[in-house]
Amino acid sequence: MTSERLKPTPNRGVLDIAAYVPGKETAPGVARVYKLSANETPLGPSPKVRDALADMMQHLELYPDGQSHALRDAIAEVHGLNPANILCGNGSDELLGLLCQTYLAPGDEGIYTEHGFLVYKIQIAANGAVPICVREHNLTADVDAILGAVTDRTRMVFLANPNNPTGTYMPVEEVRRLQASLPGNVILVLDAAYSEYVRRNDYESGIELVSSNDNVVMTRTFSKIYGLAGLRIGWLYGPTAIVDALNRIRGPFNVNAAAIIAGSTAIRDRTHLDRAVDHNLRWIGRLTEGLEALGLRVTPSVGNFILIHFPEDKAINAEQADAYLSSLGYILRRVSAYGFPNALRMSVGSEEANEGVLAALKIFLEKK
Repeated sequence: MTSERLKPTPNRGVLDIAAYVPGKETAPGVARVYKLSANETPLGPSPKVRDALADMMQHLELYPDGQSHALRDAIAEVHGLNPANILCGNGSDELLGLLCQTYLAPGDEGIYTEHGFLVYKIQIAANGAVPICVREHNLTADVDAILGAVTDRTRMVFLANPNNPTGTYMPVEEVRRLQASLPGNVILVLDAAYSEYVRRNDYESGIELVSSNDNVVMTRTFSKIYGLAGLRIGWLYGPTAIVDALNRIRGPFNVNAAAIIAGSTAIRDRTHLDRAVDHNLRWIGRLTEGLEALGLRVTPSVGNFILIHFPEDKAINAEQADAYLSSLGYILRRVSAYGFPNALRMSVGSEEANEGVLAALKIFLEKK
């Protein structure tokens, strides 16, 4: 075989993976765009973050702290954790990838639920393991269905709690039942990206489960309620042995200096966080009521977004609604890849954006 005929070849299965496609951001020809497709907070980051970043911008020639001490200490302070059990990353996506890279081998199996975050399937497959999709019940992860899919090859179970794009959640007692029934060598990954928004007495983000077990990790993000999506900051709380293993393969400077300073400042600003929670609670209710009054079905959500279902038996659908809303500058998220071809996910936006979507959908439905 001549060298001219040789070419690099990706690992087996890589080209079978459907690349993750983010929500669209633009509406060509529209003067004002309201981006409601990525679950970003309309309040932006804490004003204190901007001040904290000013000095750092004068020292961009310096490497960041490779251990993210200031950020880990701030997280530990706010949540009452041991900093040694916290690992920070370039968004929680990186941490999910590190978990799969560290604990999944070809032939292993990783479980996720049918409407779970698409990155779970991608990372499982990218490491040569087999993604196992489990059916949900009423758009909510089902403990018995997950346990029924566990085999001697299962090494990891992903649970987004709350889940995106449904906005549903699993009560803490069910999460505990799931963990108690898993083999000790199976890691339960609790993705709590939206946990700060949840106001339910039967919800728990996962901190207690991690603290009392050797096979549970929790991931969190600064991209949602803290308004720092552009800096890509995530963190993981896990058992000592798992954190130690992940630290051995992560990049030496995987969190940049701006992210470390911004995150450690944002997480301490409780006033700004409370303001974001209040805005979200107010508008989740108003949007749900307004959309249902238009005859649309909304999945009850505890996050900062809602899943809007369009009628199956009428001459209107999500694709048409999306096109109409986009023509007016309202960018929502198509969720066909998540198993909802006739639904749109809408992030809670500003008052102007939210009212605009309700008014636009009223006109759209009346025309049909």
